[in-house]
Amino acid sequence: MADFDAIDALLAVARQEAPLPPAQERRSLREDLNLSRAQLAQALGVSTSTVGGWESGREPGGEVREKYAYFLEGARAKLAAATDPAVDAELGDDKQADAEQSDGVDDVLAVAQPCVLCGQPAQYQVEGFPQHLDPADCGTTAPVATPPEKPAPRTTPRQPAPDRKPGRAASGVKVVPVGRRVQAAADTPDLIGSAVAAALAEHAGDVEAATAALIKRAIPDAMALLDHTRKGGRYDVVAHPWLPDILRKQTARGADQVWEARPKWSRPELPAGEHEITALDINGAYLSALKTHLPLGQLEHSSGNHHDRRRAGLHLITPPAWDHEAVLPNPVGNRDEPGAMWVTEPTLRLLLRVSGPKYGLCDPPEIHESWTSGATEGLLEKFRIALKDARDRAIAEGDEVTLEYVKAMYSKFVSTLGESNYNRELYRTDWMHLIRSQAFANLWWKAHRAYDEGLMVVRAMGTDELHVAGDWRAVFPEGRGVTEVKVKDTYTVGTDPSTANEPPESAS
Repeated sequence: MADFDAIDALLAVARQEAPLPPAQERRSLREDLNLSRAQLAQALGVSTSTVGGWESGREPGGEVREKYAYFLEGARAKLAAATDPAVDAELGDDKQADAEQSDGVDDVLAVAQPCVLCGQPAQYQVEGFPQHLDPADCGTTAPVATPPEKPAPRTTPRQPAPDRKPGRAASGVKVVPVGRRVQAAADTPDLIGSAVAAALAEHAGDVEAATAALIKRAIPDAMALLDHTRKGGRYDVVAHPWLPDILRKQTARGADQVWEARPKWSRPELPAGEHEITALDINGAYLSALKTHLPLGQLEHSSGNHHDRRRAGLHLITPPAWDHEAVLPNPVGNRDEPGAMWVTEPTLRLLLRVSGPKYGLCDPPEIHESWTSGATEGLLEKFRIALKDARDRAIAEGDEVTLEYVKAMYSKFVSTLGESNYNRELYRTDWMHLIRSQAFANLWWKAHRAYDEGLMVVRAMGTDELHVAGDWRAVFPEGRGVTEVKVKDTYTVGTDPSTANEPPESAS
């Protein structure tokens, strides 16, 4: 009987998942009600990108699925009522009352959030953003717009405007963009600083414990920062697109078909004599690589030897021959297999540039087919700047907790963009490949700059390691900033020519 009791208990708690309409209908229901993804995400307690994933075909589970199904069912009923005159008349009075009460307000926030205009706590949300309804409560100095009065007839001739020459703006209040507006930089929420302060307080100032806790939560915190920096953005991003087969792993533990052009190059021969080599460390390689052309939507297939600079993605190319292996690494990295290969947008753009008239280092690559989407280089720019500024402040203040936290945020963000169990809010394997390849391309350009400035390039490895001989400080600024380099190692290679022909000392 115990077995039957266990089965009865299992059946008692078992239930079918709430049915959901197709992905396209989910989006239509929300848009037909003039609701933004941000509004729905806040009501359900998820991120904006998660809602985008559901509207692209991803299936939610658990309690949040029940809530999402409840919203969709209610949306469908509301839209149906709006098209039924009898029902609409019956609900007319209620709708009028609701309209008068809300007066354009989307929602009353349970917990006050920073106003998008002034940064001070606000209890209301308008079009998905926390705001003060009464201008007197808002910390901005901008007056409320009023209808302009008809100007009086001019009785005096118009005076010519003073001659204004372009120049540097006077020092004043630093502003940052917030959607279509700007606001004082000091008023923008500091998510990174707040998280560090909270972690240190929680662990009673224990630096190691706070750092470990922050690194553990780096992925969700990075996604929250990304959502924050995307507020008011010009582009909608498909968070969980359908992926072509080239982005799918060939085996459970294997890789997909995309070649990232990771450099692993050493100069095959050095000139005779002794050489002092400096191994330079490129700071924030992945952080800098966030500035790259990223596809916004689902990748679309095309064929032909043509590159559209307004789009970005993956390309099947036959790479050109490289005749400079003795002094510079191949832009496509070390690849033993001949023939065509799938490369990323940064690799293709690197090849097209070095094969152009300015450099003329090789022939152009031949493009056979592509998977691309409309793209922008500035998609993650606010995200990158927020991380960079926090990193710069941490270095200036000797704040190793924030430094390690920020490093974990951007490195883990990149590494979990693919099919990862650690980041379920954004599945963009194509982005992961493109950002990593951009880091490799950035290292190649540093190698080329060193070569062009007369240094001897000895080695290029991964994303951040460049070995050179010569006065490198005349070429690269030294420091810990993302535009600077620091010394990782120094060593000597070769033999001092003055002692090369001396006989060895005899044993005593």
